[in-house]
Amino acid sequence: MKCGQVEIVERRLYHMKLNYQVRLYPNKTMKNVLDSLCDYRRYCWNKAISCWNEQYESRLIGLPESVIDKLKNDVNSLTLEEQELINQYPIPSHYSVQNELVSQKEDWQYNLSSRVLQQAVKDLAKSWKLFFNNQDTAGRPTFKTKKSPKQGFKTDRASIRGGKLLLDKPLGYQGKWYTIKFKGLTILDGKIAHCSITRVNNKYTATFTIVVEPTILPNTGKKTAVDANVDHFDTTDRRTTLKPETLNPLYDKVKHYQRILARKRCKNPRVTNSKSYQVTRTKLQRTYERIANVQKDLLHKFTTELYQNYDTIVIEDLDVKKMQMSKKAKNLHRSLFGQFRQMMEYKSQKFGKTLIIADRYYPSTQRCSSCGFVKYGEDKITLSGNKKYGTRHNEYICYHCGYKDDRDHNAVLNLLALAK
Repeated sequence: MKCGQVEIVERRLYHMKLNYQVRLYPNKTMKNVLDSLCDYRRYCWNKAISCWNEQYESRLIGLPESVIDKLKNDVNSLTLEEQELINQYPIPSHYSVQNELVSQKEDWQYNLSSRVLQQAVKDLAKSWKLFFNNQDTAGRPTFKTKKSPKQGFKTDRASIRGGKLLLDKPLGYQGKWYTIKFKGLTILDGKIAHCSITRVNNKYTATFTIVVEPTILPNTGKKTAVDANVDHFDTTDRRTTLKPETLNPLYDKVKHYQRILARKRCKNPRVTNSKSYQVTRTKLQRTYERIANVQKDLLHKFTTELYQNYDTIVIEDLDVKKMQMSKKAKNLHRSLFGQFRQMMEYKSQKFGKTLIIADRYYPSTQRCSSCGFVKYGEDKITLSGNKKYGTRHNEYICYHCGYKDDRDHNAVLNLLALAK
């Protein structure tokens, strides 16, 4: 629910879906099955894009330019005859593409799960919808390549049997079929709605989407606000860092591997296909993964602790793109800001608490928490402070009433005012 400059995520007591990620340990047979399904998903995606484009092009060829112009500019001006003509050339859809791919299936495809094809077409339809609504930061859907280090597929027919993952066996498959061991989740309650399996650097992970009951935490009667920065989060009572000293050795490894790869590329631009280059690149990717896992774990603990201690929490709708472009944000995993909001939203419903999201343009940093004066133009605080008044980047001085405070703490108080 939106209200003025805030968006309120209300307490909702109903079934909800949560994602759990685990590490898979398949045997040799199931490893080949997973690799085949990853390749098949990429094949279905690329085939679906080609089919989608062909259906769209045939529509443009069949319709007169005058009708196409009306579709783009003024749909209400279409005549009955033109509307009937348009119905003869429908736009590509999830079902039209899926039906065409199913009708063109070859014999070898019946040895693989049909759910992979259906999920690939469904994901493509969703990507097109986000692209045309200007909501997809990835841009126009493109063909997938087997050279990408990350491959995967989705299915809605997975289940847990005896603490192991069991995938749906295709009717045409003649070989042996096994369950897959996994680690990372000891208790699994609820129904599996979807299962997404990913392969990165020959490591397999599965993300279970499970339908669970909300876990209502006791009320505390307290409220707080969170000001997110590139390396820490500030609340009304403390500061939580997301760049602990334990990550410094990993950051040093990242710099080391990056230098090695850069030197190799300078000596020979074609060296990217060499074995030594790929080994170093794999080590770099694994280091990135370790950093991301540590920071994600800290984020989970921080967000859960917030809901354990407070009933109402106010956060900002961060402009993630601009924060990613900042040089200071390089020490923070790029997706953490988006993960923070995602965790806060689903945990507010999971624990039965209230989350208030301030508008992206709410001036929490520029506004005085004492008198409400807002700084504009040359008076604004930047990452380097304020040159006009000679103030530092981490201090807030109100030019109207003289109020002084830490910049981040002042922003927290401004956000907290939205909870009244």
